Amino acid sequence: MDSTLILIVALSILSPVIGSAIGVFKKPSQQAIYNLLAFAGSIMLSISFLELLPEAIELGSIGLAAIGLSVGAALMYFFDKLIPHIHPGALQQEQGASLKKSAHFIFWGIFLHNFPEGIAMAAGAVTDVSLSLTIALGLAIHNIPEGILTAAPYYKITGSRMKAFLISSTTAIPILIGFIISYFVFQTISESVLSFLIAATAGIMIYITVDELIPASSFKLVNHSTIFSFMLGIVLVLFLGYL
Repeated sequence: MDSTLILIVALSILSPVIGSAIGVFKKPSQQAIYNLLAFAGSIMLSISFLELLPEAIELGSIGLAAIGLSVGAALMYFFDKLIPHIHPGALQQEQGASLKKSAHFIFWGIFLHNFPEGIAMAAGAVTDVSLSLTIALGLAIHNIPEGILTAAPYYKITGSRMKAFLISSTTAIPILIGFIISYFVFQTISESVLSFLIAATAGIMIYITVDELIPASSFKLVNHSTIFSFMLGIVLVLFLGYL
């Protein structure tokens, strides 16, 4: 595994860990969270429309890409219905349940939602390692607020920073498992199947962005900084495309 792939794996592991550390030591301002989410969302949308879908069409066809896109979005919808979780912009349980129940609900929701994110990184790595690095960056930024959201209630329940940190940090495990399994599987498949999977990856990322990141970054918007954060993410993806 070369240095770039090692960096991708490190990003996938460190982002929930960093978020968990922040969650038990110092919660950032709501506006900072919104800006992070807007930035991550723009990266993920830009990658999907500028990189992943054109690559899927080139390897397969427009029809195959459309099917893959739809399947990826449907997969995330299925996960949401099967295991709903709290969106990172809310940073709290919205249903009035006990703090302990809320903490478990948030943890398992995020834990199981993270597996498809590892698949998304692997799909990028098989076609273009630099593209996978950009995907990993977008997902990592998105996972920091989720780490905060997971760790903070566990700290309030247990009173132990270390225990809350360790529990929350385990949400990195399904990302890593999804990446490793998918990375080796994707290298043995045909271009048509790869086209479908790349488009499905775009569907996963678009769903996450539209369902979670954009609504969350606009939550109680008090200024226009999230708009500029969003634009900055697009500029970053355009710039990375020329490297």
